[in-house]
Amino acid sequence: MKETAVLLIDCPDRKGLVARVAGLLYERGANILHADQHQDHDLGLFFMRVEWALDGFDLEAFKAAFAPLARELDMRWQLAASSCRPRMALFCSQYLHCMADLLHRWRAGELDCEIPIVISNHREVERLAEFYGIRFEHIPVTAATKAGTEARQLDLLAQHQVELVVLARYMQILSPDFVARYPAAIINVHHSFLPAFTGARPYHAAHARGVKLIGATSHYVTEVLDDGPIIEQDVARISHRDQVEDLVARGRDLERMVLSRAVRWHLDRRILCYGNKTVVFD
Repeated sequence: MKETAVLLIDCPDRKGLVARVAGLLYERGANILHADQHQDHDLGLFFMRVEWALDGFDLEAFKAAFAPLARELDMRWQLAASSCRPRMALFCSQYLHCMADLLHRWRAGELDCEIPIVISNHREVERLAEFYGIRFEHIPVTAATKAGTEARQLDLLAQHQVELVVLARYMQILSPDFVARYPAAIINVHHSFLPAFTGARPYHAAHARGVKLIGATSHYVTEVLDDGPIIEQDVARISHRDQVEDLVARGRDLERMVLSRAVRWHLDRRILCYGNKTVVFD
């Protein structure tokens, strides 16, 4: 595949933003492959994603030329080349369905990243990590050892230059200090029964209540538990004929799909966060 660059922008909305950005790219000889934008009229904000081919394109010169324009228009911006593959760490506990799905998609080339390490507080995933040739670290967690555990985890992430942490059913709550190290760079997945059905057996509680929809949510992790910006959600209808086992199986399918989409969109640089929301570009 040809190497490309992606520019993500958010700033106060005003006339001429698209023309100014596109004009600068045109002056530099860029061949734009994809472009999308969004306006939040209530907040007066503008969001844009532009991707272009890098054949003969001087990315560093463009970056230097774009910086004054960004300052003038009060832009927050990110610029990256496709050759810079993000480094992603996977965390999990005992449920392996999301982990197995992500590793399979990674090996198949669907997730454009490096996975240098898998971390778990249980050993169930060790053989799976070994199969894919990825370093595995078993780090048990207790209330008494939580601070030391997180220090060890953060040290490993720094050693491996990890940029994205994916909680593939990691059943531990991260501390505010941990979350602060990776703003908008920790992705979690859970069932969408919250806040109605909490606890370790949400599908059993939902079945007892006779719910007609089940779902899954993937979001960025913030200090407030399960309250970060939502990236993707999906649902499935169920009926009185479905038993708890059916709900669990369909829920796991939804979790796999929702988490893999969220991770892929992040890796493809399609997401912008603002407030407690996201813009996910097509």
